Amino acid sequence: MPTAERPLTDDEYRSLARFRHALREFLAFSEDAARAQGITPAQHQLLLTVRGVEAAGGRPSLTDVADHLHVRLHSAGELVGRAAEQGLVERLTDPDDGRRTLVTTTPAGRQQLEQLSVLHRRELRRFRTEMNQLLHTIDEA
Repeated sequence: MPTAERPLTDDEYRSLARFRHALREFLAFSEDAARAQGITPAQHQLLLTVRGVEAAGGRPSLTDVADHLHVRLHSAGELVGRAAEQGLVERLTDPDDGRRTLVTTTPAGRQQLEQLSVLHRRELRRFRTEMNQLLHTIDEA
């Protein structure tokens, strides 16, 4: 813990508390939006992870998914399995290494993600304004 920095002011503690609360509100919004769409928050995270890798021109392996979601490999495998059963993602054998399983979004999964992402983009714009105001109060003190 750095000792050269001055202690926080009461205003900074209030700002940090408001910041933490705003983060939790955003996460609650995200989880509720996924459930309203008929998928779990974890499936939403999975779709976003897979689509993000696809947008960069690749396909994530199960190991990549586990690493990105900060879960164990077997948990990622179970999540992918449940999402595959719902038609959100598809498992493929890596053509370069038959031992690896790759994950790709299906058209239905991409549609679900697109609808959720439009909602999230709108909420993130609102959130950004709130965060900028809160972070400005921390920077000024």
